Amino acid sequence: DDIQPFKEFTIRGCRECQFSNGGHLFAAVHGNVIQLYATYTFENVGNLKGHNGKVRSIVWSQDDSKIISCGVDGAVYEWSVYTSKREGESVLKTCSYTCAAVSPEGGTTFAVGSDKTLKEISDSQIQREVPAADTVLTQVAISRSGRMLFVGTAQGSIRAMKFPLTVPGEWTEHQCHASSITKMRISYDDGFLFTVGEDACLYTFKIMDKEGRGLKAKDITYAEEILISKSDLQEKDTAMKELKTRVYELNMENEYQLRLKDMNHHEKTKELTEKFIQEMESLKTKNQVLKTDKDKEEAKHEEERQELIERQHQELQDLESANNQKLMAEYEKYQELQAKSQRMQEEYERQLSAKSESHKQALREQTEQYETKLHEKIGQLEAAHDEMRQTMRIHEETKKQIEEDADREILDIKNMYERRLREEKEGNMRLTGETGIMKKKFKSQEQEIEALKSDINNLNTEKNKLNGVIKSLEKDILGLKKEIQERDETIQDKEKRIYDLKKKNQELEKFKFVLDYKIRELKKQIEPRENDIKAMKDQIQEMDTELERYNKNNTALDLKIEESKQKLKANKEEMAVQRQKVHDMEAELKRFRTDVSNCVQYIQDPQKLKTKIVELNKKYVQSEQAVEAAGMDVDIQKEYARQRDHLERSVASFRKKLTKDQQIHRADNVRIMQENVSLIKEINDLRRELKIARTQVHDLEANSNVLKKGALPIGPIISPEELDQTKKIVDIQKSEIKRLRDELRHSINRPLSNGQRLPPLEVAQ
Repeated sequence: DDIQPFKEFTIRGCRECQFSNGGHLFAAVHGNVIQLYATYTFENVGNLKGHNGKVRSIVWSQDDSKIISCGVDGAVYEWSVYTSKREGESVLKTCSYTCAAVSPEGGTTFAVGSDKTLKEISDSQIQREVPAADTVLTQVAISRSGRMLFVGTAQGSIRAMKFPLTVPGEWTEHQCHASSITKMRISYDDGFLFTVGEDACLYTFKIMDKEGRGLKAKDITYAEEILISKSDLQEKDTAMKELKTRVYELNMENEYQLRLKDMNHHEKTKELTEKFIQEMESLKTKNQVLKTDKDKEEAKHEEERQELIERQHQELQDLESANNQKLMAEYEKYQELQAKSQRMQEEYERQLSAKSESHKQALREQTEQYETKLHEKIGQLEAAHDEMRQTMRIHEETKKQIEEDADREILDIKNMYERRLREEKEGNMRLTGETGIMKKKFKSQEQEIEALKSDINNLNTEKNKLNGVIKSLEKDILGLKKEIQERDETIQDKEKRIYDLKKKNQELEKFKFVLDYKIRELKKQIEPRENDIKAMKDQIQEMDTELERYNKNNTALDLKIEESKQKLKANKEEMAVQRQKVHDMEAELKRFRTDVSNCVQYIQDPQKLKTKIVELNKKYVQSEQAVEAAGMDVDIQKEYARQRDHLERSVASFRKKLTKDQQIHRADNVRIMQENVSLIKEINDLRRELKIARTQVHDLEANSNVLKKGALPIGPIISPEELDQTKKIVDIQKSEIKRLRDELRHSINRPLSNGQRLPPLEVAQ
């Protein structure tokens, strides 16, 4: 459990070392050089050279992409971790810097030194200088939230600066150290400030706001890994192997004991089978006697059953006659109501026709009256056109009112008679439903009667059987009581033997308790190892998934490389064709030049010159058809290139879909495998529990055999356990007989559908 050195680095005079925020890198100062090392492989991944004096402070940016350093040479440098090159600088040779801090976003640097000022540097320029009131500032620290800034002085005091900075600066000062502060850091959750000084003291301050409230604590997740040395792991492995061998030996011993118990059990079962065969023979003779009694009882109950059937038949006939009379009366009522509804319907139709005729007659008379008035007023139409229009409007309104009144009366009468007709129809339907219900009740009563008859027959047979069983069991009880009296004396001797065995059992339980304690201790030692193994398996599984992802990426890149190779090959072939065309054109051009030079010699003879030029025209000038063919070839090539691009794009999209489908299927397979693993674990746990239960059953059987072998039986004696078992069987059978008798009485006394009861049966006690 002690901290042990794991790796040593030969860096002489190293006064400054800083781990990255991610923990995968750390930087160490060697004079004026900053060396970068990988935390897991211990490799020197880079050296940052540029300072002319000793480096006094280094700080990582929050995303670990940059390092800010300052030294006694008055330089503040900003380094890129990936390229190991300098990205920014601020040099002030009159100041010897002692500490630097960087803001969370990485754009602003704060530095302190020997010039008694706090500098704010951004983009390699000093944006602001805050004087420290004639006090040298030695340390500076900024919170991870970027809202608080603290500086330490050479007098041992701490200043909480007002942030953002102002000129002149504002701060609150706290005196703590007796001499200069050498280091100052803020905790990860911005809750505490730690300072050390040359006075060899470490101070811890709780950071709170002006109102005295502490900052909200951030959720910090701690690593679950535990470092362990190889020697400890080997010791645990050897201990686990020894325990496994011990468990195997105990299993072998338990199996041997179980085998011995099985042999004893088989011997006991043989003895019991022989004894039960003898009892079965005696019971067969008793069964023959009971059969004769059963025949007598059957004859008696058959006579009683015939009487019940005749009585039931008579009651059934009476019920049928009564129901038929009720049905006839209801049918007559139905016929009367139907005739009454027909009469009402005819009367309603007659009244409706009379009303319609009277309405038409009144309408006809009114129309004739108004027509005569119209003829009279025609002569006055030219003089009083306005008055006629008014009278026409009045006439139309009165006509509408009369028609509306007549229609309203007709509708009221119609609705009244329809409502009456609907009520009569509903009454008829209700009566028909009641008749159907009565028929169904009659059929259900017939079925109940038949079911009762079959129940009575079954109960009679069961009653006969149970009476015979009761008599045989009563005889067995008398015999068993006699045997119980004889066995009381032997039971007392066996109780003494049981008392001695209980003492031995207590001693064994003490030994078992000690063994259980040892087993629990061993399990406690094994559990952390199993957890470590499980964590390692999970890590291996994650690495396997990452390896699969890399393999997928490699396959995708191989496919892209193959596509690019094919495209390159096609381009090369096309380039070769074009070069061949160029070569052919150059050869043809050379031939044309030679032919032209040959024509020049006939420049003095125009006739020959003309013939030669005509020949050159026929030889080298292409026809219009050839030009058109060339143009068509160009179009065909363009169409071919377009279709080829389209096919390449479709192939690429199909490949993307294929990779997505493979990822989905792989995720489903992983999920199914995990479910299978969990189910297998549950099955193994259930098997383990079943095995434990079996071992407990075998132990109990072995203890019972030991108790039985403690005293020898005298003659064909039944053991106390068997005697108790027979008593239990007898009690169960008595309760079952009582239940069947109650059910029989209940079924006999159950009322029929007409409210009557069946006559009671005489039950033999």
